[in-house]
Amino acid sequence: MFSFFRKKSKNSEPKCSISSTKREECFDDVSIIADYFRGETGVTFDKQLSILRNKVIAFARLREIYSFEELLHSIGYNTTLKQELIDHLTTNETFFYREFAQIQKVVSLVKKGGKNVRILCAPSATGEEPYSIAIALLEAGVERSSFSIMGIDINQEATNRAKEAIYAERNVRNLSKEVLSRYFTQEAGGYALSEEIKSLVSFKVVNIFDAEFKHIGKFDYIFSRNMLIYFDHATKLKAKKILQDLRNDPDIEIFFGHADLF
Repeated sequence: MFSFFRKKSKNSEPKCSISSTKREECFDDVSIIADYFRGETGVTFDKQLSILRNKVIAFARLREIYSFEELLHSIGYNTTLKQELIDHLTTNETFFYREFAQIQKVVSLVKKGGKNVRILCAPSATGEEPYSIAIALLEAGVERSSFSIMGIDINQEATNRAKEAIYAERNVRNLSKEVLSRYFTQEAGGYALSEEIKSLVSFKVVNIFDAEFKHIGKFDYIFSRNMLIYFDHATKLKAKKILQDLRNDPDIEIFFGHADLF
C-alpha cells in the first residue's frame, strides 16, 4: 500500500523562524502529527520522524499554515485538507503480477467452481493488484460474470489514478507482450488499460479502521499485501482481525504480503 520516506534528510529545520510572509513559524514537536496519523490510519512513523517533519512542514507551508498545532486544528474541521494530508504521506508504488503465486492460487480456487465470487484488495493503491487478478482470471478462462473485485485505499489520489488506469512501462514490466496487446493500448502517457478490465473492478476510498468499513460486505478471497508493515504489532493484529471478519468462509486464508510479519 505505502512506500514511505525512502531516505532520511540530514538537515533539521529550526524550531521557530520567520517565514517569507513575516509570520512566525513554530514547527516544534512533530510527534503530535505522528500520533494523530497513527490514531487515524494505524500507520506509524517512529523511525522516520525527521523525514515526516520535513514532509509535513512542506505540506503546511504550501497552505500558509505555520505550526503543527494549527495544522491539526485545520484538519479537524476540513475533511478535504485531511484527505490531502493522507495523500501526501502515503505514496503508492506497485506493479502488475506482483507476488503472482498468490494470484495463481486464487485463480485455481475460482476455476474449481466459484460462482459470484467476491474478491477484496486492501489496499488497492493505484490499481495494479486488483487489475492483475482480473486479467489472470480472464486469461485462465474464468467467465467475467462469475466474479467481482473491489479495491479499497485511504489515498484518494491513488484511487483516482487506479480509475484512470494508465501505467508506466515499469508498472507493466512483468506482463507478456501477448497480455499487453490484449488488455492495453500504448499511448503517449503510457499503457492504458482496456475498459473491459476496468469494468471488473470497483474502487472505494475508505480507512479499514473507520466504523463504516464493517458494512463493506463479505468476501470469498481477501488480499492485503504490504499494508501491515507500516503498523505496530498491536495495530497489525487489529487490522488482521477486521479483515478476518470479512470472510465468507473463516477457513479461507487471507493473502498477506511476504513482508507483512506478525
